[in-house]
Amino acid sequence: MTYRESTREAFGKALVDLGRENKDIVVLGGDLNKSTMAVLFGNEFPERFFDVGAAEQNMLSMAAGFAAAGKIPICTTFAVFGTGRAFDQIRVGIAQSNLNVKLVCTHAGLLTAEDGISAQSLEDLSLMCSLPPMTVLTPSDGPETVSALKTAIDTQGPMYMRLYRPATLVMHENGSNFKLGTIEVLRAGDDVTLIGCGPLLESVLVAAEELKEQGISAEVLNVSTLKPLDEKTLVQSITKTKAVVTAEEHYINGGLGSMVASALARNYPAPQEFIAMHQYAESGEAGLLLEKYGLSSRSITEAAKKVIKRKI
Repeated sequence: MTYRESTREAFGKALVDLGRENKDIVVLGGDLNKSTMAVLFGNEFPERFFDVGAAEQNMLSMAAGFAAAGKIPICTTFAVFGTGRAFDQIRVGIAQSNLNVKLVCTHAGLLTAEDGISAQSLEDLSLMCSLPPMTVLTPSDGPETVSALKTAIDTQGPMYMRLYRPATLVMHENGSNFKLGTIEVLRAGDDVTLIGCGPLLESVLVAAEELKEQGISAEVLNVSTLKPLDEKTLVQSITKTKAVVTAEEHYINGGLGSMVASALARNYPAPQEFIAMHQYAESGEAGLLLEKYGLSSRSITEAAKKVIKRKI
């Protein structure tokens, strides 16, 4: 039986549990604590919770100080504010010093939807992947979010985790086997590799079913660690299928598609089609926006048939 759960809700609940286990965890919020679910940690551990208000640059600088003092700071806000407004503080104060700060941003990508263009973070993956020591996590559902958060806290170094506003399909109903730096093979196939991350992974799985009905065997990969990318699993899949489609609700440059293309160019060049944003969007219901901007399962299916024709 399938069900849906918001990754931000799974994050908030897990954060409380982890806070009970590890007294070094401190949480900093940027005036959006109810929306990010960081308020749950604040209610349980008020002495370890810091609401800095709408001052994301200060929040990241404070986090650097906490990390330098041996604490494990987890910063929470919307992706558009946490990665964009505070980028210089992340770059200079955290990345260049390789400090143990975890930036967990919700309301990422196009699925912020009705909040409109100013709140839709389409560049966050590109920004965070550009920082040499930054690990970038893109869990697909609630169970994977919980597992990724536990791993992030147990792993030294700066990390960025991308979460979402709406409830999304739970694909790991029996729990997640998340392993840092590895790609999960959700479905084996021979004709084309479909790669997704975050909530668009559901559309990828639907597309794989649609292709099966048309006699096309699609392999489905879940990229829950975008950086460092698991090039070994990626190349193993592409050497078999010799064609790839990437799907993300992020700007086409600098995200999942770009990371995959770079890895293949260095290891095993193959034809690739990109399902991604090519422009800024607008306010609207999430499903309608995904359809309008070509991020639906139908678009993935058509891209798969197109890229198969490009095989050498």
